Amino acid sequence: MNTAAARPRPIGFVAVALAVLSFSISSAAIKWSASTGSVVAFWRMIGAVVGWWVVVVVVRQRTGRPWPSRQTWKLVLPAGLFFGANIAIFFTAITRTSIAHAEFITTLTPLVLLPAGAIFFGERPNWSALKFGLISVVGIILVLAFGPDGGEATLGGDLLMVVVIGTWTGYMLTSKRARSQGVDVLDFMACMMPLGLITAGPIAGSIAGGGLFSLSARGWFVVALLTFVTGMLAHGLIIFAQRHLPVATISIMQSGQPALSVFWGFLILGESVRAPQIAGMALVVVGLSLFSWTSQRPVPTTPAT
Repeated sequence: MNTAAARPRPIGFVAVALAVLSFSISSAAIKWSASTGSVVAFWRMIGAVVGWWVVVVVVRQRTGRPWPSRQTWKLVLPAGLFFGANIAIFFTAITRTSIAHAEFITTLTPLVLLPAGAIFFGERPNWSALKFGLISVVGIILVLAFGPDGGEATLGGDLLMVVVIGTWTGYMLTSKRARSQGVDVLDFMACMMPLGLITAGPIAGSIAGGGLFSLSARGWFVVALLTFVTGMLAHGLIIFAQRHLPVATISIMQSGQPALSVFWGFLILGESVRAPQIAGMALVVVGLSLFSWTSQRPVPTTPAT
């Protein structure tokens, strides 16, 4: 029996809440840095590489744990390439559109992952969950259509966020394949981060040119903040919570993250939202919550006759 599913523990709720809070502040922090987004992504990944390998070395010294094998690096390579591209493009897009647009466009990702899991892994999802995805789609239309005049949103930034959906979907599928082949969490993160630099580095270099090493003091502060808050803490909390809460519960709690990101955008950057957008955000959160809950329920089977 899945004890996490049977008896959710309060510490799991606390862990997910802190993770959602940590992830939600990243978009506002990137824009506040007033730096090239892909450059922040590049240095944030380098910081995460250092952080995860410090953990690997410490664990190895204490337990004699072996270094990641060549086979592990090979299995993690596709996920690393997708992740590096994803973070570089996302950090770029967030500086070219509003946080409301960026965060709520990416909420379409679960609607893509559901059929993708069926195609690539033979999963048997509860297809009835897709009807709740339509609620989220209506909400996203309201968020995109009723932005304030003269706001931060641009078509180019919004289109980049569509690309982000594709790269994140690729990352989720390839990371699941690696994990299903026996790669544990620590080896996965320790290999994935440096491999991600293979794609994040060229993207940052092509956008920033000679500005790759010219971050301001504010930019370096944000790099350090995101390295710890999202690169280490938030991911670790989600992994920890998986031992104490059902996956559906974690997904439902994370569905509120985009709205919280918009709040940080308002508080830190002064980005405004209009009443129809707020209504749209509520529809997205409700739709995602219902979608997450329903998609985790077993598919009814017809008894043999």
